[in-house]
Amino acid sequence: MTKRLIVPFLGLLLAGAATVASAATEVHLEPAQTNLGDTASLQRGAGLFMNYCSGCHSLGLQRYSRMAEDLGLTEEQVMGNLVFTDAKFGETIKSAMPAAQAEKWFGKAPPDLSLVARSKLGGPDWTYTFLKSFYIDETRPSGWNNTVLPGSSMPNVLAELQGIQRAVMSEHVEGGAPAHVEKLELASPGRLDPEQYDRAVRDIANFLRYVGEPAAIKRESIGLWVILFLVVFTLLAWVLKTEYWKDVH
Repeated sequence: MTKRLIVPFLGLLLAGAATVASAATEVHLEPAQTNLGDTASLQRGAGLFMNYCSGCHSLGLQRYSRMAEDLGLTEEQVMGNLVFTDAKFGETIKSAMPAAQAEKWFGKAPPDLSLVARSKLGGPDWTYTFLKSFYIDETRPSGWNNTVLPGSSMPNVLAELQGIQRAVMSEHVEGGAPAHVEKLELASPGRLDPEQYDRAVRDIANFLRYVGEPAAIKRESIGLWVILFLVVFTLLAWVLKTEYWKDVH
């Protein structure tokens, strides 16, 4: 690539990066504070996902058997509590909803969520904030809208847990910016109080983070041992170097 082409190319690249960064700052993402070492959280997240989300969304890159192994669950626990289709233990997690029906009901088939925690800017923080940001909107076909993903066709499947939120809109100023959602208020409580609901969606975000990279559990668990090995190895190497070179001078 010649220098004349490189400069405009870099300009476009930087402009694109600035656009992405600007778009990312439009939505405030709350920290999910997920922890792959918290097995109980992962188990709760799996239960919530399978009960409330798997009716529409698949996890096509995750097998029931791998989930059981990583989350400390038995085959009986998984098949008896987390499988609601005729799937076998070794199969991947597929939604029971036919794609044609899903497209008819929602306009397009709900996406596979295997990599949602890795594909979305913000990762688990995006999932966590998204699941907290639904509000009732009668102008939408689903009856719901979302401040993180405005215009989403997804209904709030966790409404019975969270309750119903309504949007408090800003005042429209003539000739100024259009009205926007300033904040969300809980209009009707759900089965969980806000603190309990926060934990529930954190567990789901944690589970989807695990699904995005199942090997991360083992990778992070051995990370401390690797660091300790390197420290010990460094000390031994330093002692050995000192012993070899003490007579040189």
